[in-house]
Amino acid sequence: MTQQAPPSLSIKVRSALFFVLYSLTGIFHSFLCVLIGPFLPRHARHRFINQWTRFAMWLDQRLNRITVKLEGYEHLSEDVYVILANHQSSWETFYLQVLISPQATVLKRELLWIPFFGWGLALLNPIRINRSDGNGALKSVLSQGKQRLKSGLPVLIFPEGTRQPPHTLGKFNHGGSLLASQAGVPVIAISHNSGNCWPRKTWIRYPGTITLRISPPISTENKKAKQITAEVQQWIADHYPN
Repeated sequence: MTQQAPPSLSIKVRSALFFVLYSLTGIFHSFLCVLIGPFLPRHARHRFINQWTRFAMWLDQRLNRITVKLEGYEHLSEDVYVILANHQSSWETFYLQVLISPQATVLKRELLWIPFFGWGLALLNPIRINRSDGNGALKSVLSQGKQRLKSGLPVLIFPEGTRQPPHTLGKFNHGGSLLASQAGVPVIAISHNSGNCWPRKTWIRYPGTITLRISPPISTENKKAKQITAEVQQWIADHYPN
């Protein structure tokens, strides 16, 4: 694994300024979301709430000098699907909200308790799970996930559960594959290298290009969850940006 170079003073200043600006605007926008969001129809509500997410990505590009190379966007033409993506930072949770909207994201329920940020996030009607309850978490993914898919929402899941270092894939759980199989919808795999620019466990943001690759739909018909997971993990590994 390549060691990230120590950040320069310019990178530290830009990263700190990004953190301050996106936090302050997030607090302000969260108040607007709580006041206005509940009265908007679903598509308009997602679009309104994600205005801050779009701003954060714009600020990231302008201030942190991070660009995005997107490959395979045409594969998102399916109406309903389960997205399984590798997880390296909070960047992909932001960017994928903008790229695929509306959607339902599987996340730990504690995130919804965060003041301001969590309040707005709750209005997107995510799939809430208690990660400390293994069987209960899986039941929540399946029951809530099927409801979201039936209503026409794609479901986004990070099967590794926790963020991994760049060039590393963690153990994939089978919840997303099982959901797709039982619901009879395809899986879209996503491979990216966001950790190069947004490393985990730090506020530093490094300039560079994040490459995000989207797979063609992976059929789940007559396949067991383990087989689907293996196919997805192999695709992500084979298409991981160098």
